[in-house]
Amino acid sequence: MKKLQEKILQEGQALNESVLKVDAFLNHQIDPVLMQQIGKEFATRFKDAGITKVLTLESSGIAPSVMTGLELGVPVIFGRKHQSLTLVDDLYTTSVYSFTKETSNDIAISKEYIQADDVVLIIDDFLANGQAALGLIDIVNQTGADLAGIGIVIEKGFQNGGKKLREKGYRVESLAIVESMQAGDITFRNGETQ
Repeated sequence: MKKLQEKILQEGQALNESVLKVDAFLNHQIDPVLMQQIGKEFATRFKDAGITKVLTLESSGIAPSVMTGLELGVPVIFGRKHQSLTLVDDLYTTSVYSFTKETSNDIAISKEYIQADDVVLIIDDFLANGQAALGLIDIVNQTGADLAGIGIVIEKGFQNGGKKLREKGYRVESLAIVESMQAGDITFRNGETQ
C-alpha cells in the first residue's frame, strides 16, 4: 500500500535493525485518515471471504481493526491483555510473547463474542516473529470458527513470522513489508527506500 509506505518513510523511525517506531501515526498517535484507508484496503482484499468477525489484540491493532470492521460491516473483538472485573468467566485464553517488550501476556476474549459458525479475520499492527498472530490463531481454533486470514499493517520481512505463517498455510496479507532497516534506512520489499 503506497500511502502507508510513504507514511513510514516520512514519519517512521528505524531505532535499530529490528525496531521500527511508528508512534506518530499508529502506535501512539493515530492518523484516522490513514486508518480508514487501511480498513478499506483490508476489506477489499478479504471481501469475498465471508468474514463475520474481526479479531485483534489490544491496543495498537484496534484502530486498523475497527476501520476494517466498519468497511466490512462486522463486529470487532480485541483480545484483552489484562483481566478486568468484567472479563472473568467463560473465556478463551492463550499466552503471547512480545519480543519488543520482552514479556509474555495472557490474552483473553469472552466466549460470548466468537462462535463456531463465525468466519474470523485477524488484524494486527506488526508481524515480526509471529507470536501475536499465533496466539490469535490459537484463540480462533479454540472457538471452532473458521479463519479467513491475517491482515498485517507492517510486516518485518527480514524476520521469520510471515514465512512461518505462510508455510503453515495461512493467508497473510501485509500492507507494507519492510525488508531491512540498516543504518536508519528503511527498505520495502518493492525496493522503495528512505
